[in-house]
Amino acid sequence: MKLKKTLDLKDVFCISSGAMISSGIFVLPGIAFAQVGPAVFVSYLLAGIMALLGVTAVIELATAMPKAGGDYYFVGCSMGPLAGTVSGLLSWSAITFKSAFAVLGMSEVFRVLWEFPLIPTATILTLIFVVINVVGVKKAARLEVILVFVLIVLMIFYIGLGLPEVDVANFKPFVFSDKSVLSIVAVSGMVFVSFGGLLKVSSVSEEVVNPQRNIPLGIIMSVIAVTVLYTLIIIVTVGVLDSEVLKNNMTPIADVADRIYGTPGFVLLTVAAIFAFITTANAGIMAASRYPLALSRDKLVPAFLAKVHSKFKTPTTAIYLTGSLMIAVQFFNLETLVKTASAVILASYVLSNLAVIILRESGIRNYRPTFRAPLYPWLQIFSIIVFSAMIVSMGLKIFMSIAIIPVALIFYMIYGRLATKESALLHLVERITNRKLTQHSLEDELREIIRQRDDIVKDEFDMLVENSPVMIFDKEMPINNLFENVAELLSDSISVDKTELYNLLYDREDESSTAISPEVAVPHIIIDGERVFHLLLIKASEGIFFSESSPKVKAIFLLVGTKDLRNQHLKTLAAIAQIIQNKQFIERWLKADNKRQVRDVILLAKRQRSN
Repeated sequence: MKLKKTLDLKDVFCISSGAMISSGIFVLPGIAFAQVGPAVFVSYLLAGIMALLGVTAVIELATAMPKAGGDYYFVGCSMGPLAGTVSGLLSWSAITFKSAFAVLGMSEVFRVLWEFPLIPTATILTLIFVVINVVGVKKAARLEVILVFVLIVLMIFYIGLGLPEVDVANFKPFVFSDKSVLSIVAVSGMVFVSFGGLLKVSSVSEEVVNPQRNIPLGIIMSVIAVTVLYTLIIIVTVGVLDSEVLKNNMTPIADVADRIYGTPGFVLLTVAAIFAFITTANAGIMAASRYPLALSRDKLVPAFLAKVHSKFKTPTTAIYLTGSLMIAVQFFNLETLVKTASAVILASYVLSNLAVIILRESGIRNYRPTFRAPLYPWLQIFSIIVFSAMIVSMGLKIFMSIAIIPVALIFYMIYGRLATKESALLHLVERITNRKLTQHSLEDELREIIRQRDDIVKDEFDMLVENSPVMIFDKEMPINNLFENVAELLSDSISVDKTELYNLLYDREDESSTAISPEVAVPHIIIDGERVFHLLLIKASEGIFFSESSPKVKAIFLLVGTKDLRNQHLKTLAAIAQIIQNKQFIERWLKADNKRQVRDVILLAKRQRSN
């Protein structure tokens, strides 16, 4: 069952921002400061810059394949079901861990202020978020918008009043460790968990309205806004608190507010922290639950995980499972949770950039992102190297994240072996070795995704194209040879003698050229009879001579019909006219390698469709 499209630009921005603004700024600064010193704000800035560079690959993939499961779906399509299963379960666990930590942070606040018991409170809060997400993603997103707006206002208030109180002396020594650069890089890897919200948006991309615009714009706006806020907040925090107070401080932002503004400031920033924990937990369940859903759709985990509520159109079973894991991991060590989540998120960026390279080099024609990552392939290669280095710099503790891999392999051995899904990697090998290895099912899958993404509804012309014969000629030929081939192909299906059909085509062309541009021609003839209308698609790679002004026509739409279907004839001509005006039409037409791809060039072209 399809998920409902309800998320707009502000929802994308707020889901992404809300998933980032949380423990990464309200808890981690003290822990990170203890390792690197006042240069901690550089680590946050570096992490934000790398997130912005790396997320361009995620945006490209999300606009090409706006499907539930996000990076899992991308990795599966590019590298196959085994890599997809591992990636999906790793990402699901990472986002769930991050969300669980947010719930724990909020429960800790309640424990300090009102002496609520920690674990029971965290369990109740988790169940509340589960219910909110089951009732509907739009309701969850609406809560996210309100909380994120309030949160950003409070953070701007913190920065604006805190900057005048900054003591420059607090930034000496700038870095605690002698290996200053390595320390900054290592800490940037640890705090990268703060930018995990960027991946969460891709996992709900199937539910985004106008994903071509809203996904890129919403994600880029959020990462820039959050990076600026993080950097300035860290500068204020380091500049106000003494180093001994800030080291390993679990409530650094609230303590700064208490020191500058007294009890009102402490209460205000505590409220901000609670809002941040709520937004992360809420967005986390929303995003994480889409991974089991996507895995189940592809038959890589049990089928019941794909169940969607008949009324609310939400993946209820996957949401329940995610909430259960959040409750279970609330006993984990804090630093282990943070580093594990960061390592997996960094690994997801590595895989996403690798997926872009594989998909682009595979030659798959229906891979059509509306946003293309810049500086290909150098930015992607650079990102893979840097993100890998950041993972290694965090040390051995990050390898606890590998514990989920054997579980993923078990699921793959049980379910994945039965999966027949093609991957772009297989297409790439086919292209390199020039051997037939695929059935082009991935092309078909991507075609349907584009139709859903672009809200393409089949009309009469689409059905005509789907049933139309296709001819592909790789060598240059005169027009009379073309008409001979056409007459041979169509004569039986339209019950017209092939000689007569040839003469009709030739006489029509002799009367006036049917080439409407140097590269496109639309030969069309009227035959006797009733209720007969045929479209023949012809690709001529080296061109066919139609006239002196059109000596090498590459795309030919040949129409044969009876007088009673004149109206359909005119509608077909109108559709063709819209298609060939697309600037990318001829480029895509010439790249089509087989009949299926030739049809897809027409079926996926932008045009106004009739109801």
